[in-house]
Amino acid sequence: MNIIIADDEEFIRLGLEKILTKMDLDITVIGSYSNGMDAWAHISKLGEGELDVLITDIKMPMMDGLKLIEHLRGKAIATIVLSGFSEFEYARKALRYGVRDYLLKPVDKANLYDLLIKIKQEREESRLAGETNELLLPQEPISKEKEHHVIEQMKSILEQEYGKNFEMERMAETVGMSANYLSRLFKQETGMTLTDYLIDIRIEKAKQFLTDHPNLKNYEISQLVGYSDPVYFNKLFKKMTGETPKDYKGKHR
Repeated sequence: MNIIIADDEEFIRLGLEKILTKMDLDITVIGSYSNGMDAWAHISKLGEGELDVLITDIKMPMMDGLKLIEHLRGKAIATIVLSGFSEFEYARKALRYGVRDYLLKPVDKANLYDLLIKIKQEREESRLAGETNELLLPQEPISKEKEHHVIEQMKSILEQEYGKNFEMERMAETVGMSANYLSRLFKQETGMTLTDYLIDIRIEKAKQFLTDHPNLKNYEISQLVGYSDPVYFNKLFKKMTGETPKDYKGKHR
């Protein structure tokens, strides 16, 4: 995740950078600014997808946090507001602008970590689903037979490459269709989204690893089935099976 910090207190910015870079979430702090105007000057030059999270203070010189957040409306950037002021009015305004959460200083590391995990999880699910706002590309009419062939081809690719990063655009290129058309066709033919289908495969593979290779560490299994973040993998596994990987291994070894 790429993150920008905006806070007029230098020790707060430095402390946050230190906390963030020590988290096991593959975080890069791409900017750290003492006011909203400088932060916005950087953000406004970034392309779509180049910034994932903004962490901003409320009270800052030149441009305050609320004004900065207002500029971000319509952009796919998660915003976390920090403030030493606990008045509800600040929180209410921030939340009205679509802010993800409101954290009081000093920042609780565990709360910040949990919040970033949620943001990362949501973004990964959105990426896997290939959800874009693009219009459907014009398609040549294709036969039911070809549609069936394409779906089987997709299933085969997912079965073989479940451990790799899933790129909807690359897969769509492979079968010669637009990403949106392919996504809709898959749901129409299987009753499942590509995301859900891939998750099912990954969880089933994880169960096999847990049962057949009990000496593998949890993070190793997480990586083998395509999840670089073992914390996210644990939560997803429990959501899908009702058990943690550890409990599942204990019951089935």
